[in-house]
Amino acid sequence: MWYTRRRGYVRRTEEVGAIPLKETHVQRSSSKSFQWRWKHDNLRLIILSLTISLAMTFMFLVLLKGTSEKSVSLVLNGQEKIVSTSHSSLQQLLEEQAIAVGPHDEMSTPLGAALQEGDRIVIDQAVPVTILADGKTLQVKTTKKTVEAAIGESHIDVREQDKIFPSSETKLKANMTIRVMRIDKHQMKTTHDIPFTVVRKEDATLEKGQLKMVKSGQNGQLVKTFEKVYQDGKLVTKTLLAKSMEKQAVSKVVAVGTKEKPKPKPAVLTAASSSPTAAQTKSGLNLKAKKVLTNVTLTAYTAGFASTGKSKGDPGYGITASGAKVSEGRTIAVDPDVIPLGWWVYIEGIGFRRAEDTGGAINGKKIDVFYESESYVKKFGKKRGFTVYVLGPTKPKLS
Repeated sequence: MWYTRRRGYVRRTEEVGAIPLKETHVQRSSSKSFQWRWKHDNLRLIILSLTISLAMTFMFLVLLKGTSEKSVSLVLNGQEKIVSTSHSSLQQLLEEQAIAVGPHDEMSTPLGAALQEGDRIVIDQAVPVTILADGKTLQVKTTKKTVEAAIGESHIDVREQDKIFPSSETKLKANMTIRVMRIDKHQMKTTHDIPFTVVRKEDATLEKGQLKMVKSGQNGQLVKTFEKVYQDGKLVTKTLLAKSMEKQAVSKVVAVGTKEKPKPKPAVLTAASSSPTAAQTKSGLNLKAKKVLTNVTLTAYTAGFASTGKSKGDPGYGITASGAKVSEGRTIAVDPDVIPLGWWVYIEGIGFRRAEDTGGAINGKKIDVFYESESYVKKFGKKRGFTVYVLGPTKPKLS
């Protein structure tokens, strides 16, 4: 029996010995349906299994690659070398190479970074240096390569005039000492007096030996400019930069007498209060006075300009009209018409003196007594009422 499916109906055909078609069709359909359902139910499991397999394979390959030998370039303080390592991180490589890394060192790659074939790792290790500046000592560790860079990193200002030892271009070395020397320059001015000169002019209206100041002198003023250089506050040089005459000196003009003196009259050896040959006893001496002068006026003078118009260094300074050099305790200036030059006198209250000098203001019974001290001369002033014994050219001796 067989069936024919056509247009929605089945025609049954029976045949002896044939296998029924209906039963055969039902068995085949059941087998295919089972396979389809099994695949459908296990598809997710199959995909998950494949994914896990692929991940494990990838991890295995990565692990295999990480543990394999690799070559990397290691640059330590500018020195480069190629090293082979099976380590996977930079830190492991540095431990293997016995390279210590400090907190001040610089690295191109972090310590925990994974190593790859052909990596180039740069490490600059910091070196200790000492910097001396502004009276302070600074200990630093730096990876800088030059002295100038190390100073800049330490925030030390260096001026143009300052000096650095060693020079700023010098390459840094471990335990190097760097010094910053501060250079300061200051200018100063000093004032100096320039002594005036003395100009002498002859004057025929004045007697020889007489001097008269025509014009007073004034010192000049010289200004000098110096430059002082200090190193770290200590003066090292002082240089003269310039000098200028701020005020010109004014010469002193002195008139010198050229008029001939009248010849002295013969000395009158008459005593005012006693006979010429009368013996006078003073200070244990038997004075045989040629004459005695009463009511004599005394003044005092020095060899300086205020008294004579001469200064030290001038020709004739300290030389009397008689040619003798002035001497305190001996020299007096007199009127030669009253007391001859070269004669000795005895002045009560003063003592023995010798007539060695003259003066334009010394006339009659006036005597100028010489003293070295200008201050004493000013205090001496003018004294009146003295008695003077005119003795002669020879100084009396004790009898």
